Amino acid sequence: MNQHIFTVSEVMTKKPKPSNDQLQFGRYFTDHMFMMEYHHQKGWYDGKIIPYQSITLDPASMIFHYGQTVFEGLKAYATENGEIQLFRPEENIARLNRSNERMCIPEIDPELALTAIKELVKFEKDWIPDAEGTSLYIRPFIIATEPYLGVAASKQYKFIIILSPVGSYYEAGINPVKIAVETEYIRAIKGGTGEVKTAGNYASSLIAQEKSLANGYEQVLWLDGMEKKYIEEVGSMNVFFKIDGKVITPALNGSILPGVTRKSVIQLLKEWNITVEERTISLAEVEEAHREGKLEEAFGAGTAAVISPIGELACKDENLVINDRKTGKLAKKLYETLTGIQYGRIEDKFDWIDKIEL
Repeated sequence: MNQHIFTVSEVMTKKPKPSNDQLQFGRYFTDHMFMMEYHHQKGWYDGKIIPYQSITLDPASMIFHYGQTVFEGLKAYATENGEIQLFRPEENIARLNRSNERMCIPEIDPELALTAIKELVKFEKDWIPDAEGTSLYIRPFIIATEPYLGVAASKQYKFIIILSPVGSYYEAGINPVKIAVETEYIRAIKGGTGEVKTAGNYASSLIAQEKSLANGYEQVLWLDGMEKKYIEEVGSMNVFFKIDGKVITPALNGSILPGVTRKSVIQLLKEWNITVEERTISLAEVEEAHREGKLEEAFGAGTAAVISPIGELACKDENLVINDRKTGKLAKKLYETLTGIQYGRIEDKFDWIDKIEL
């Protein structure tokens, strides 16, 4: 596999493609997928592009019993001149390997992983939607497949990449969403797995998410696991608050996912000479800023939603309405800049774009 040459098996009958107005997030999948095997005596081997299909696993496969799995999420964008662009894919691959290390999964060669992503996207280029706000979502993931009922690291794995044409993550799009602060359940704690993308983090968040949805809120804002005082992140995004002219985002403390979009937002803010602080921020500080009229904006940042303004924050004792439930100027500028770079409408001054050669 040193040459990154993958075998290709083409599907016999292709699926009908959804129209742009049918696109939701993560409901449709392309005709092909990538798969590669790992065995502790052979390393990673047998990379191949194959028809999208079900996977047959032994019932004793360790993924089912001990949850040893990691994943990533990134996108491919179609530009107006017909090019295909990836946004900072090396960051996602580096994070995948950090997740691998934490979950005792063997590292993937970054060059091999990037080549696999590019080759699959290029093979499925006709699936990339071109309407405003649409893209091809890329989901690489690794699962433990050794059949063994013992608590230990697996000796066998599958590395798989699937693709999904998507629209906006939230139905509201760039319009502000309503977020509920979670005070009962805990998502993660320092020393745990909160800073890596592994399935268990998301499974443990579902009960709070379901409760919030039932009450009319799109997402959950998680607090720290020790004191339930300090803001950490939203279920699918890192979070930012603009208070009295400064932008504050929770510092990466070992229980917060280091988002690629988060990192990009911080770089843009510094480029624009806007003060940005990565530090501990309590819910009480945000509530006080709101009472004093200093909470100007709040927004989430993530690959799926890009930038998602927060129009209402439901706290235990009161609901904070932020910026009259309108999209703030800074959130709008960040969204337009990031998507402008991603879709090739704005010059990439940061070397963030990786074009796929067709």
